[in-house]
Amino acid sequence: MKRRLKKLLEWIREAIRLKHYSIRTEEAYVNWVKRFILFHNKRHPREMGLPEIKAYPSGRGPKSRRLYPEYGFDSI
Repeated sequence: MKRRLKKLLEWIREAIRLKHYSIRTEEAYVNWVKRFILFHNKRHPREMGLPEIKAYPSGRGPKSRRLYPEYGFDSI
C-alpha cells in the first residue's frame, strides 16, 4: 500500500496541535496560510522566496482593510 503524502494544511495543523495551541489559533494560522497561497495564485510556498513574502500585505494599515472586508476593517 502506498503511503499518501500529507498536504500542506494538514502538516500545519499537525504541527500546531503538537505545540498544544488553541483551536482558534490553529484556525487563524491555517486561514492566514490559505490567504497567502490564494494571494499568490495558488502557488506552493516551497516555490516562493523573499520577493513573494514581501509582496504579501502585512495586515496592517489601510491597504489591508480593503483586502479583507470580511473582518470588519472596512467600517473603521
